[in-house]
Amino acid sequence: MKVIIAEKPSVARDIAAIVGATSRKDGYLKGNNYAVTWAFGHLVGLAMPEEYGIKGFQKENLPILPDDFKLIPRHIKEGKEYKPDPGAMKQLRVIRELFDKSERIIVATDAGREGELIFRYIYNYLSCSKPFDRLWISSLTDQTIRGGLENLRPGTQYDTLYLSAKARSQADWLVGINASQALSISSGSGVWSLGRVQTPTLAMICSRYLENKDFVPQKYWQHKLSLSKDSNVIVLVSEDKYNDRMDADKVAGQISQNGIATVKSIDKKTVKQEPPLLYDLTALQKEANSKHSFSADKTLSIAQKLYEGKLITYPRTGSRYLSEDVFETVPELLSGFSEHTLYGESVKRLNDLNKRSVNDAKVTDHYAIIVTGNKPDSLSGDENQIFEMILCRMLEAFSTTCIKEQTSVRFEVQEKIFLVKGAIINQAGWRSVSGIMADENEKDENSTLPPL
Repeated sequence: MKVIIAEKPSVARDIAAIVGATSRKDGYLKGNNYAVTWAFGHLVGLAMPEEYGIKGFQKENLPILPDDFKLIPRHIKEGKEYKPDPGAMKQLRVIRELFDKSERIIVATDAGREGELIFRYIYNYLSCSKPFDRLWISSLTDQTIRGGLENLRPGTQYDTLYLSAKARSQADWLVGINASQALSISSGSGVWSLGRVQTPTLAMICSRYLENKDFVPQKYWQHKLSLSKDSNVIVLVSEDKYNDRMDADKVAGQISQNGIATVKSIDKKTVKQEPPLLYDLTALQKEANSKHSFSADKTLSIAQKLYEGKLITYPRTGSRYLSEDVFETVPELLSGFSEHTLYGESVKRLNDLNKRSVNDAKVTDHYAIIVTGNKPDSLSGDENQIFEMILCRMLEAFSTTCIKEQTSVRFEVQEKIFLVKGAIINQAGWRSVSGIMADENEKDENSTLPPL
């Protein structure tokens, strides 16, 4: 019998349906010579100091540096004490029994550092020595799962990934336990928490907050000048800025009496704007915050749900590129959205795909976040926004270059310089997908200038 272990029950059900394990048992699914079980996230973790005989916060115990880190089942808090989680203990017993009966184990936890750690900690805690293979996939569609099962990789191929995850886990423990106890002892009262990531991140947030809180805005004045010629009206902005309103008013009076603005120089250039790269998790989180005010955690939670719903590929990726083989599937993935309310026309226009986001060398453990081709049946408002952001970005990334003709004009009035910029879109390219023809920093370049 082969045992497949997934990270969550929902993923286990998807895999079980593919391998024919349709018989429901307590803590696993069985059938066709397979047993498919699951963890509930981190079932096993590093033991706390009490497990090493160190109780309380005492200065003489620091630093706490275990020679060999112990693994224990997940604990939950009851009152003031932490006790083993009954649910975790029960599932570990199920996993142990299945591992003991298995010929070989297939690891189907999330294909990433944390997913690898979840399995290895369980495997080591149970003192298992059975051989195991790795299912390494980037989406949960039936086709992808089947392909992954046909191309299992040796588990030893991911030893370095596990060691990386283990080092991160132990570093968090060493810094968190020792720094928290040291601070609590030094303060003389209370329990204070410090962490390897938590503390520097909090420091950055506080620093930015104080910078914003202590910022004193400085007023300045500029002149705006409206010019009219042959029914064309353009608005210029002065190059000079004035800290004193009276100085600005004085110059304004001199300018308004002149009545003529002379063109001093015209600079025209053609600008090619390449399409944006596909999303990795960080880029998706940043843009979701900018557009929808979603927190990073909320965006990740929604993306994970879309992934488990087989609508997008693995979200915890650090790459913004696709490999050549995945790129070949893009036309098929997008073809099902030709009737999409917002992006259907963009799908139909997409012919020669731009390959800026295709680079085998820049694909890490996973490629960029893309849709799987499955159309959503019913999504909440927030889920739909994230899904459509990913679909839109795919269409943008594979569309043609946007070509603009940008014009910068310098006028002179009473020896004062005024500036205006204009832009003409010669080829909308990828910008036609969203219809937004300029970025925030280009908002002064949207006007079409008259002949000058």
